[in-house]
Amino acid sequence: LCSWIRTGILSSFVVVANSWSFRSAGSSHDRPAKTGSGTANSRRQLLAGAIAGLITSGGTAARPVWALAPEQAASDYDVYAANYDQLDGGKALSMLGIEEARSKLMSQASGHVLEIGAGTGLNLDKYNPQKLKSLTLVDISSGMLREANTRATSLAANSEFGNIPIKFVQADATSELVDLFGEEAFDTVVDSFSLCVMGNEGAQQCLQQIRRVVKTGTGQILLLENSRSTNPVLGLYQDATSDAAASVGGKGCVYNQNVEAMIRASGQLVIDKEDLYAAGLFRAFQVSRL
Repeated sequence: LCSWIRTGILSSFVVVANSWSFRSAGSSHDRPAKTGSGTANSRRQLLAGAIAGLITSGGTAARPVWALAPEQAASDYDVYAANYDQLDGGKALSMLGIEEARSKLMSQASGHVLEIGAGTGLNLDKYNPQKLKSLTLVDISSGMLREANTRATSLAANSEFGNIPIKFVQADATSELVDLFGEEAFDTVVDSFSLCVMGNEGAQQCLQQIRRVVKTGTGQILLLENSRSTNPVLGLYQDATSDAAASVGGKGCVYNQNVEAMIRASGQLVIDKEDLYAAGLFRAFQVSRL
């Protein structure tokens, strides 16, 4: 998500807090900072419109239609690469619990590890190098991988990462993983905030690719993803704004996906653990392959 979207989410928390008492499992980051009354009022108006629209349409949540084609994603993220960390960072990360979630999830990766949608390598310093035998970073964007390579080189010079073989592979994770790496090639497959950029169909295809390249039985899949909030009002807000946010400032990210349902629909995948952050706006999944 772009920083302005995170700001919008935080502002939405204020609106929800005024009208709805909520608590999410696995999170201690659900209390937002206060914002100005003008912002709150505009959020209320938007939420009211979203609720009214969904009621008149039978109460059915909007289905996201936005998705970046692989070629467009590669081109767009090449442009974002140099400044991506500034766009995707800031205090909102800590306020929403994302940094905590990254650290908690990535530290569990072990063996031969594949990370898809690796971007600029924001997860690199969250891994425990003592658990890794190798690390393969895949991204659709060559520009993002160059930034990740720079980060990995710097990290290796000052830590045990210098002893870990690291590969950087430009590829489309929705269709090329099995052809590139083969069946059951990895002990751990990691993804953070990439499925939303692929759209629902692309995300489902990606999960199928992940399922095939992770080892059966002993392998693990670690996912940290945007998702539709468990809070009804926030969920309605996401449904009302997800397509516009993705197309205007969200770098193609559709942030109201039902990732849990996608995992279950992939076949032979079992959710071993699910942690919710910020009222379910972000979820961490530990998944295994039967």
